[in-house]
Amino acid sequence: MHELRALPGAGGRVLTLTADLEKFADCSAVMAATLERFGRIDILVNNVGGTIWAKPFEHYAEAEIEAEVRRSLFPTLWCCRAALPAMLEQGRGAIVNVSSIATRSINRVPYGAAKGGVNALTACLAFETAQRGVRVNATAPGGTEAPPRRIPRNAAPQSEQEKAWYQQIVDQTVESSLMKRYGTIDEQVGAILFLASDEAAYITGVTLPVGGGDLG
Repeated sequence: MHELRALPGAGGRVLTLTADLEKFADCSAVMAATLERFGRIDILVNNVGGTIWAKPFEHYAEAEIEAEVRRSLFPTLWCCRAALPAMLEQGRGAIVNVSSIATRSINRVPYGAAKGGVNALTACLAFETAQRGVRVNATAPGGTEAPPRRIPRNAAPQSEQEKAWYQQIVDQTVESSLMKRYGTIDEQVGAILFLASDEAAYITGVTLPVGGGDLG
């Protein structure tokens, strides 16, 4: 199911799609619909993921570990695979994967492992595609101020212990930042747009930390 509508003030068109990006079939359907409407795929930004639970690793259940990896690695892996043939055929494309500085963090080992996979995917795919016209980079956001989520990280209400574990993440993130603060959405978007643009034409295989000096 999709809808085509105008992009206000930009003179363009937007194709909105609903898909489960943890499934390769859905990712492939998204790319097919995009190609059908626009005829090419020039830029792919993979921005699906996010910690579901925040707690020390020994408290994670097997199913929770698998869910974290499915959420924060597979959508990027599948979308890269689904978009790549079109980019290679046209001999041009830019992929920007949104990773995280949480690859060095506390209370989210499965999420950090998944984002470490995104970093490795970025580097390995760049090696394969650099001489075929496709650039692959990533940003690694630090803590970022954002509006409340429309859909909670998980349906269960947080216990007092879980709130304390999450606060440990916040405290560690701020302490690790040289600027001692969270970033803004605009600060994260600027880095993504740069890597996707022709201004970054000689950059590929890079994971750029955007965490106020925290290198992740």
